[in-house]
Amino acid sequence: MNLEMQQFKAEFFKALAHPLRIRILELLADGDKNVNEIQNLVGSEGSAVSQQLTVLRAKNIVTGTKDGNRVIYSLRDPMIIELLSVARQIFNNHLVDTITMLDKFNDSDNDNGI
Repeated sequence: MNLEMQQFKAEFFKALAHPLRIRILELLADGDKNVNEIQNLVGSEGSAVSQQLTVLRAKNIVTGTKDGNRVIYSLRDPMIIELLSVARQIFNNHLVDTITMLDKFNDSDNDNGI
């Protein structure tokens, strides 16, 4: 069971490993959207958005519901919103650590008369 869970996690994070897919998920966190809406918001051509939505659908991260001739996309699990929020917090922590390190280097340089 442990190996199956690790495999699931690896495949899940692989599916998230593209900046456009992350952007699409962030947009869907604000509400369901069709392909045209997503395209307009990300400023990307349709084929790129469609390709990334295909990956996200294949990994059951988003769902698509037919509405006439349009497909409306939504997050399959609202926990994705929390995951993206945690990733942002981790990024901010790394940024704070980097700034702190740079400040220490600058202080050290100033103390040495450089």
